[in-house]
Amino acid sequence: MGPYRKLWFTLIAVLAITFSLLGYYGVEVYRKAPPIPQQVVSADGTALFSRDDILDGQTAWQSVGGMQLGSIWGHGAYQAPDWSADWLHRELTTWLDLAAQQIHGKPYATLDSPQQAALRDMLRTEYRGNRVDAATGVLTVSSRRAQAMAQTGAYYHSLFSDAPLLQKSREHFAMKENTLPSAERRSQLTHFFFWTAWAAATERPGLTTTYTNNWPHEPLIGNKPSTENMVWSIASIVVLLAGVGFLVWAWAFLRKHDEPLPAPAAKDPLTTFALTPSQRGLGKYLFLVVALFTFQVFIGGFTAHYTVEGQQFYGIDVSQWFPYALVRTWHIQAALFWIATGFLAAGLFLAPLINGGKDPKHQRLGVDILFWALVVVVVGSFVGNYLAIAQIMPPELNFWLGHQGYEYVDLGRLWQIGKFAGIAFWLVLMLRGIAPALTQPGGGDRNLLALLTASVGAIGLFYGAGLFYGERTNLSVMEYWRWWVVHLWVEGFFEVFATTALAFIFSTLGLVSRRMATSASLASASLFMLGGIPGTFHHLYFAGTTTPVMAVGASFSALEVVPLIVLGHEAWENWRLGSRAPWMANLKWALMCFVAVAFWNMLGAGVFGFMINPPISLYYIQGLNTTPVHAHAALFGVYGFLALGFTLLVLRYIRPQYVLREGLMKTAFWGLNAGLVLMIFTSLLPIGIIQFHASVSEGLWYARSEAFMQQPILQTLRWVRTFGDVVFIVGALSMASQVVLGLIGRTPPTVQPLQGKRSATAAAGRAG
Repeated sequence: MGPYRKLWFTLIAVLAITFSLLGYYGVEVYRKAPPIPQQVVSADGTALFSRDDILDGQTAWQSVGGMQLGSIWGHGAYQAPDWSADWLHRELTTWLDLAAQQIHGKPYATLDSPQQAALRDMLRTEYRGNRVDAATGVLTVSSRRAQAMAQTGAYYHSLFSDAPLLQKSREHFAMKENTLPSAERRSQLTHFFFWTAWAAATERPGLTTTYTNNWPHEPLIGNKPSTENMVWSIASIVVLLAGVGFLVWAWAFLRKHDEPLPAPAAKDPLTTFALTPSQRGLGKYLFLVVALFTFQVFIGGFTAHYTVEGQQFYGIDVSQWFPYALVRTWHIQAALFWIATGFLAAGLFLAPLINGGKDPKHQRLGVDILFWALVVVVVGSFVGNYLAIAQIMPPELNFWLGHQGYEYVDLGRLWQIGKFAGIAFWLVLMLRGIAPALTQPGGGDRNLLALLTASVGAIGLFYGAGLFYGERTNLSVMEYWRWWVVHLWVEGFFEVFATTALAFIFSTLGLVSRRMATSASLASASLFMLGGIPGTFHHLYFAGTTTPVMAVGASFSALEVVPLIVLGHEAWENWRLGSRAPWMANLKWALMCFVAVAFWNMLGAGVFGFMINPPISLYYIQGLNTTPVHAHAALFGVYGFLALGFTLLVLRYIRPQYVLREGLMKTAFWGLNAGLVLMIFTSLLPIGIIQFHASVSEGLWYARSEAFMQQPILQTLRWVRTFGDVVFIVGALSMASQVVLGLIGRTPPTVQPLQGKRSATAAAGRAG
């Protein structure tokens, strides 16, 4: 460890403490998950449905796209309603009408205020009361509630069919006709929707908050922010301010301000060694990156258009073949695939460099096998998604080959296992290159390589967390593991890998000192992990978890924002590197992408992330268009630009004599950034703010309702997004065409391997 002993001990302590918190309260998630009743019966003893019916409904929901068609507990797509909030409100209003007719002989709306208040008090008592028998697991509902449940279920039974009466609603919700053809499975689906709404309305035994911490906002039964929600929201803001303050003090007093930058080499050190066979084989990875990127961008514009024409594309009815739930699935999955491929390519490019400029035995074969395995997983998962949502795939095969129904991990379990195996194989390929440099005597300080190795190992292994739940796992438990993948794997370990890989590259190029690169990487890893690991819980405030989960999530996720606030300095440092040596002009646009990463990390992950982070904020806006504001700015703005920067960097070295076209790159870079800004500020954010007002004043059900979402102002704002989408598409096409032009250009002769081996070994030694 040498001079980095304190930094290593800090990182190890951070990982030990934060993973302990994540694990300890993960057990709490299992123990306190909302119970699924063994049987639901009415007060007269009539059996309504069973636990198996609810779980069968969960699998039916997964098969139609799950979170890609509306949302459950606020997680999912935004055009159709949140089914939990919508079911709850419909059942409540039905109960009030039934009670008014039975008690007063007239509709609820015609009663005077005292009569309405009395019925609402009865309603709250019935719905917030927990009537599950702890010994038998039987949930007993009143005959009136059973009748309200049946009437509400009939609405959803029709909505998910092709009943003409609700055709316009399906169009507004971007649902295809006959979404779920089987009448039996539609009935099971309604049982699952009921259970998610029941958990949102029913108080935990001995407490005055519901299983979902009083989410969603529903004035009819007094669902409003809890005391703990308010307390931990204020605490999170205090933690953020304290974190920023301490970071500024540490930056001022602990950082070495007077360390001179090393003198850059007269020639780019990485151009002085011969490309290895495995590096030459990376061109197809870059092609896959831009191919999937282009597909994702076009399918994203197609998906966005469904928000204004729910079943048509400029008058052409395409929903029966490519419905909203399918194309949104492909849009998100394509993004994850191309971004991950960009990271894999960057790692595979570095491995021979670390290994002294030579490939381990059969490394090229391994690179080729991994590529085609990725192609098989991509194609297989996309075809499976199609067959599932088209209801062609047999129900028993859906989870394994079709659609898991969970946003960001939509691919069937078999393809998910294949993806995990591919990432694990990448880990093996990487370790074959890194291990010799770590174990050989001499060769300089190996701390940076050790951190890079750790991040590579984490990427290779932590995707496996997505395999810890099954088709019929309790939704709260599933959400816990899903966010291990979406938040911890993507936002945590990919961040550390990217930081460390860039530090290695810049130190190898001689632009920064090895000591500075290592120290900065270790410190950054500690900062990212301190908030990032337990901050995973901020996604679970209202997913059937308890107050301690909210407390830990709110406090630590505020710390996630701390390093992001000061990323303007990182942007400046990356920009300054471009003028350190004349040959750095060849890396200009890769550096520009890394500058963009710092900007969008600050705005998209930092500002927009914290906008929806405190419990009181997320209580009202979970499931609104404020969430895709953060998602687009953080996922593409940060990880998308990182992957594109890595792609341009690798392209620069595997096609060393190809010069990027300045006009094309300006169009690409500024088109992508301007398109993202327009998309967010002219459409997504204004819609989200308008919805936020409606959610606070009326309830989440209203902010996502058909009547509200089809208002002319919101329709106009969704149309306005087209301008940003077009600008973004132009930028994407320019970027893709530039990479393709670079790949198909004639490959120049390489320099002699002997010279390359010496130079690469020296470079790796300088980098440690």
